[in-house]
This record gives sequence, C-alpha cells and structure tokens, in this order.
Amino acid sequence: MIKLSKIILGFTLLLLLLWQLPWCYAFFTSASSKSPFILYSPVIGDFVFSASDGKGMKHTDSRGNSYSQAETDSILPFFYARQLMTDGRFPDTVQGKPVTYKEAQQETFFFRHSPKDINAPQTGIYQLLESFSGRVKLESPNDVFRITDRGIEFIDAATNSVNRQKSELFTELMKKKDFVFPATYLSGNPSVKKDYDEGYLLLDANSKPFHMKQMKGRPYVKQIEVPKGITIKHLFITEFRNKRTIGFVTDTENNFYAIEKAGYEFRKIAIPPFDPTQNAMMVYGSVFDWTIKITSKEEQKYYAIDVTDYTLIKSYEEPQPEVSLAEKIGAPLAAVRLRFTDPLDKFIFPRFGN
Repeated sequence: MIKLSKIILGFTLLLLLLWQLPWCYAFFTSASSKSPFILYSPVIGDFVFSASDGKGMKHTDSRGNSYSQAETDSILPFFYARQLMTDGRFPDTVQGKPVTYKEAQQETFFFRHSPKDINAPQTGIYQLLESFSGRVKLESPNDVFRITDRGIEFIDAATNSVNRQKSELFTELMKKKDFVFPATYLSGNPSVKKDYDEGYLLLDANSKPFHMKQMKGRPYVKQIEVPKGITIKHLFITEFRNKRTIGFVTDTENNFYAIEKAGYEFRKIAIPPFDPTQNAMMVYGSVFDWTIKITSKEEQKYYAIDVTDYTLIKSYEEPQPEVSLAEKIGAPLAAVRLRFTDPLDKFIFPRFGN
C-alpha cells in the first residue's frame, strides 16, 4: 500500500512538473512583442504600418516612407473619415472617383473570426430574431429553437413548451425547399445590437447551404445554389451595413468565398487557402478595397482585395523574428509540456506539446 502511494505521488509530481515548469520558463523568458496595425491605402497603393515607438505613434509604408498623423489620416481616408470630416479635409475624390462621407460610412465594416468560434462546445439552442418587425430596433424573441433529425422545434422560454404551430410551419417550408434534417452547421448573430437581421445560414444533412430567417412571424427559407465542384464546409453570416454580402464561405479545399446578396452569387476571394479551424481572420472593408489579415501560430499575412471583383491588389507577410537563445533552450521543455487549454479552442483536457 505504501509502495502504491509513493508511485501515485511520484506520478502526480511528474505531471505537475510537466505542467508548471515549462509554463514558468516561458513566463520568465518571454519578451513582449507588439505587431503594428496594418491597413492598405488606396491613395498611395501600399500598406500603412502604425505602431508605437515609445514616444508616440509612428506611421510608415512598406517602402520605408514616414508619415505624420495628419498625413496618415489623408492616405487612409475611409478609416479616418470622421477625423477628416471634423477637420474639413474629407476628399471629394479618391483614385479619381467621387466619394462621399455617407458612402464611406456605408461601406466600412469589420469582420473578425477566431478558431475558438468554431472549435468550441455547441449548445444546439439558438435564437431567431424577427427580421421585419417594422420597428427601428431589433428585439430579442421570447422563444428559442433547435433542429433535430425530424425538423425544427421552437420552444417557449417562459413555459419550456414546444410551439407546435410555429415549429410545423417552419419545418414544412424547409422540407418544401428540400432541406434534409438535421442541420450540420449553423451561422447567425442573434445580437440585437446591429442594423438589421438576416437570420441564419445553414448546412443540411447533405451539406447543402440554406438561408433562413423570420419575417412577420413567418419563415423565409432559401436554398443557395452552389457552383459545380464546390463542397461547403463553413459558413459565416455577415450582416454588413452595405448589405452587399449575405455571408462568407470556406469549402473543403479551404478556398474563401463571398456570397453576394443579389442572387446569392458565389464570388471567390483571391487569397490563399484559409482554414478557419486553425487560422484567425480580420477583414476591414472600405469603398474600394478590403484589407484581410490571416493569423496562424507561425505567421501573419495581409492581403489587399479589390471590392469590384475580389482580385488581389497586393500582399504583405510580416517577417518572422529570429529564434532567441532562450527559445532554443526552452524547445525541449515545450515538446513535453503538459497543458489543458489551447489558443485555438475552448475545450479543457490534458494535452502535450507546445
């Protein structure tokens, strides 16, 4: 019995060492690193880098040219539109094309994705807002829904009972639109803090994409035609102010697409393969272009995309820092490190490695 206790104690101490020793080493030897904020400028046709140098913000481009804050406002006229309007300096034209402050506000958006958004436990219970209530502000519904292999069920939150009439109404329309239950993927944003609501993008049991929302209490369901040779894997509803797109899509080859709301047309975006389970993404949209940032564990890459045809204008890859002596020494520790969490997901379980 004493021998068994010693074995258990030794094993426990070994696990604690594998867990805490690499963490302590990384904590005391890691150096702070701050990545610059990078956006593409349609004025100079180059990426603009903004970073603190300890005394203030420093702005440069990839050719090494430096800019004052006022100059940066002017070469990023849509990002700093409010400041330029306040100063009375908002341009009449950009790239020789007329622009307005209202247009700048309408076309500007941010889209952010983290692998944790996908690699996380799912409740299977969702809210469906009213998309056409006639009110200025969106309101939270009094029910929730779930999708089973038999259909969609709406559950009254107050009584915890199934609303049979509403459930049958939605289920029957979805079946008429050839939706095969159950749903394998849902993407929506049930927040009321947005300009409008587009409901959900869904994949059915056969990986066919659908758009579903609620309008005046009645269902709207649309099967989205997919170009030949594309198999959808992930969907991301957008709900941008300009209402140009209904969502973003990745396929089984990790190609990235926008689904335009007019006709639900698929438009391929000219960036390399993007795996949303492993990579983070940030998209800044403006009148003439999008700046797309792809972040992985190893690198950060930036792409400027033309909004008219989604072609690539320019790309930039942040140079990788040299491996420090501390990192070289700590590599063996990282290889056997015990950890319970990961930056890519929200699951908690034992795992080894860096």
